[in-house]
Amino acid sequence: MDESLQDLNNNMEPVDVQDKDSLANRTLRKSKRHKTKTKFYYSFLTVVLLFCLIQIGFGVILNISKTISYRAKIGTMEKIRDDAEIRNQDLKQEIKLFSSMQSLEGIARNNLKMAGEDEVLILINNNTQTQKKVKRHKKKSIKK
Repeated sequence: MDESLQDLNNNMEPVDVQDKDSLANRTLRKSKRHKTKTKFYYSFLTVVLLFCLIQIGFGVILNISKTISYRAKIGTMEKIRDDAEIRNQDLKQEIKLFSSMQSLEGIARNNLKMAGEDEVLILINNNTQTQKKVKRHKKKSIKK
């Protein structure tokens, strides 16, 4: 039996050495594959992260430019609103002036050639103005 055990031990040693070499080779190949996979994975993640950073950068730049343009528009709109409010106040004052009786009488006398109850209306025409009007009418009638 001792001899058979020794034979078995002698036979196993070379098999163990071959198995160790092939095992070492397999583990080296596996570790190389694992390293290449992790390198590819990290490279892929780096590219994805760079793409995300570029997208974020463009988004930030666009948002900042929109904010600046909107603030400028808000400033111009506020200026327009303030000008409109001032114009509105002026128009309200003019309405108050025109709605008073004295201003209505002034408009009626000057623009509409009207007179009060106890007044006599006298209109004085300039000859130069009437002659120009007459000449214009004559020219128009000649053209017809």
